[in-house]
Amino acid sequence: MDDEKLERVVGVPGAVLLGLGSIIGSGIFVSLGLAAEIAGSSVVVAVLIAGVVATFNGLSSAQLAASHPVSGGTYEYGYRYLHPALGFTAGWMFLCAKSASAATAALGFAAYLLEALGGASARLPVALGVVALFTIVTAAGIRQSNRTNAIVVSITLAALVSLVIAGSTRVTFPRSFEHDGLLHASALMFVAFTGYGRIATLGEEVREPQKSIPRAIVITLIASMVLYVAVALVAVSTIGANSLGREAAPLEAVAARVGIRGLVAAGAITAMLGVLLNLILGLSRVLLAMARRGDMPRALARLEGSSPRRAVLVVGVLIAAITAIGDVKTTWTFSAFNVLVYYALTNLAALRLPREARRYPRWVAAFGLCACLGLAFWVPMRTWLVGLALLGLGLVWHFVRRVSAAESAPSSNDPKR
Repeated sequence: MDDEKLERVVGVPGAVLLGLGSIIGSGIFVSLGLAAEIAGSSVVVAVLIAGVVATFNGLSSAQLAASHPVSGGTYEYGYRYLHPALGFTAGWMFLCAKSASAATAALGFAAYLLEALGGASARLPVALGVVALFTIVTAAGIRQSNRTNAIVVSITLAALVSLVIAGSTRVTFPRSFEHDGLLHASALMFVAFTGYGRIATLGEEVREPQKSIPRAIVITLIASMVLYVAVALVAVSTIGANSLGREAAPLEAVAARVGIRGLVAAGAITAMLGVLLNLILGLSRVLLAMARRGDMPRALARLEGSSPRRAVLVVGVLIAAITAIGDVKTTWTFSAFNVLVYYALTNLAALRLPREARRYPRWVAAFGLCACLGLAFWVPMRTWLVGLALLGLGLVWHFVRRVSAAESAPSSNDPKR
């Protein structure tokens, strides 16, 4: 069972689309409003800070994925270059963080859809329904998921580019920026950029990973940063940061002002679907990797055809449970702390790469590590306390699993061997 491999069917264009599908979604359509509520007109600066930090992290992820192209991302890098406990910590925090991000995407989808239809009473059932639907789509395999993702990303990009063009004549650059809440907002916006990590976690399914993964990550980050900054400028210039922070569907309010509400509503809806699809893909591959090592039940490592269906179904149930909380601000803020810890470990692993495997100077990973740890504790104290408690719970699980495995392994003095 451990020798079962996923198919390498994803090229650079497909990997870029997977990355964009994960990035251009709830980050721009939901968290931009949350960040504007916290940082005011400084939200544009917060987007830039988040993009810069994400770029350094992306370079660390790229060189790690190129040197060790397997499913699991930093979970696998932690095991290989750091310590089993740190590898497990990365996988555990990824599951916690990105399950919350996926729940945010499902709730955001429901909010934009119901806003477009003129009602909001069925938000939670709609969100849970779309989680169930996309769990089934993802379980069908990477080829079907790729086709769905390409359609979703194309519609979303068309909507956002149209918004930027339609609102470009309104753009004005703020003469002064508010400093309160800037780093908190940057932490929230950082999560929006981390979809490039899906490219790394799908390393076992990418063709020519040593070349394709770094290229795809860099292209994805540059494209998403340019688009995010442009949309943030248009949004703040059109309706103001305060109004942006009060709206349940912030970009729809901006689109209504520039006369393309229907198109942007459609783009928002498809964007949330793209994020949800790609997060289920990434989460299931990390869970698959953890099951292969015995950190999760080994039954989840089984492939059916070319898909880890059991892992996909477990991920779907986890996302649905978090979605049931029903509050976007809670799910997204919780995700921010956990994902920053995850990427801090990514940079730490990159610092341990041997010289021959290193593609970028060590200071790139060092900066990424410091930036992630610095931003992680700018979220509300209650959030990071819950995150640390969950981390402790995960390490207890890891310890128990390892002790159980050691006790069940046959002794070298066992005459039955």
